[in-house]
Amino acid sequence: MDFDREACLASFLVESQESLDSMEQSLLDLESGTSATDVLQDVFRLAHTIKGNAFALNLRSLTGFAHLLEDLLDVLRERSVTPDKDLVSLLLNAVDEMRVMVPAAVAGGEELSARQHVLGQKIAEQVQKWGQRPVSANPALPGPDPRAGRHETLSNIPAQTLRADVARLDRMLNLTLEIVIAQGRLRQMLEGLEKPQGAPIVEVHRETERLFMSLQEEMMRVRMVPIGPMFRQLARSVRDMSGGVGKTARLEASGMDVEVDTTVFEHLKDPLMHMIRNAVDHGIENPEVRRKRGKPSCGVIKLSAAHSSGSVIVTVEDDGAGIDKKKIMEKAARMDLLPRPDRLSDQEIYRLIFSAGFSTAEAVTGLSGRGVGLDVVKRNIEKLHGTVDISSQEGKGTTITIRLPLTLAIIDGFSVRAGDDIFVIPMDYVTECVELPAEERNGQTSGIVNLRGSAVPYVRLREAFGTGGEASSRENIVIVKAAEFQAGIAVDELLGGMQAVVKPLGKVFHGVSAFAGSTILGDGRVGLIIDVRGLLGEMTQANLQPQFD
Repeated sequence: MDFDREACLASFLVESQESLDSMEQSLLDLESGTSATDVLQDVFRLAHTIKGNAFALNLRSLTGFAHLLEDLLDVLRERSVTPDKDLVSLLLNAVDEMRVMVPAAVAGGEELSARQHVLGQKIAEQVQKWGQRPVSANPALPGPDPRAGRHETLSNIPAQTLRADVARLDRMLNLTLEIVIAQGRLRQMLEGLEKPQGAPIVEVHRETERLFMSLQEEMMRVRMVPIGPMFRQLARSVRDMSGGVGKTARLEASGMDVEVDTTVFEHLKDPLMHMIRNAVDHGIENPEVRRKRGKPSCGVIKLSAAHSSGSVIVTVEDDGAGIDKKKIMEKAARMDLLPRPDRLSDQEIYRLIFSAGFSTAEAVTGLSGRGVGLDVVKRNIEKLHGTVDISSQEGKGTTITIRLPLTLAIIDGFSVRAGDDIFVIPMDYVTECVELPAEERNGQTSGIVNLRGSAVPYVRLREAFGTGGEASSRENIVIVKAAEFQAGIAVDELLGGMQAVVKPLGKVFHGVSAFAGSTILGDGRVGLIIDVRGLLGEMTQANLQPQFD
């Protein structure tokens, strides 16, 4: 069998990154009370595997560094040493450097950096301290274990796993979506045939549609990735950030197996990092303060994920000091963000912290104080068509809840007609449909309708978008709900539910907040997908804006 070195290097790169992630998580578990013996055994095994694979591929410097790390782990587990915080930090630093060394070695870089040499010296000193073993100060010199050979390397390659390029998956998904659109057009043409001749053809076409729907669902599943790896990376961030500001905190994660679309996954990490940074800096108190308040000295940040009604719910909860509403109001007043301070609810006050440039920090630190954190969170989550909600109790902690769609490629929508045009309203916002009372059919762009005793503002799409065609003798209102705000969208005709394939809008629509995208309808026409929050923000009265912003 020919040896394909490039393929083995590519596999080694991916597998080593996964092993280093597992090593990092195991080392973090040491500080949460997990048995040191079990953890060190797991980390030793992973380091040994990386070393053996590097040796088989003749990556000498990486082999030597991994061997030195393996030596330290070996003496610690042999002597049943429970690493203290400094020793755990040293091991984590070694993992960080190996994250740099692995891709460098795969690319042909054999020389270690000065920092890596220094780190190797520190590891060697620890080996001598705990095991009284003579080791070289140069991490590249120790010889590898001759038992680590090519057989171990090949046996570690998963036989049932296929890694695919995301761009290729995107193209495959787009093709299946184009087929769905073409089938919809074909179905409409077939349904127009005379019944005796067309019925069998329509039935065969419906069966074909069912098969393609199954294919589409499988393609969507292929794009789904577990959220667990992201949560594990954030656990390290919590440890390092809290230590850097003189605090102690740990991350508790749940829902690690919850899957999200790869696009959502890629854009979620930064918002979560900002929220955790904010929780560490503003939420978690210093150990002395926590003890005075009857809390454990180590703060806890809980990160969870769960599926709910076609969405994924991500929650960040801390047991810190909570949000000081008085301080927020004072800062907001200085920034002229309080047009009606006497009428703000708790939720509206909390939402002020998402304003650009808003920060209650008294001084700029390495973590926060410049007012760019939660503003970024809000903008990034809205780009994913998600929502953010905050709840807090002073002295007990804060909870931030993010609701995101499982995928951005397809949405369940409710199609409506306004004039000559068809629009799609995302079904997640739709609560009910009612007929517009005759006295309200006055051709105005907006108005107020009485919905079971509640005054609900509405927007008439025909006038708002200037659609053509004759006015309908009967109008309906689609009642939508964004956050806690309820409003209506008046349309000429209700066409019913549909699955909309989301297409991006062109540059001409840049800055238009009323539309979230477009879709191809069954008859081949283009339908615009309504951005409910953007539409209401543009068309309703200014004093209603903060309630759904």
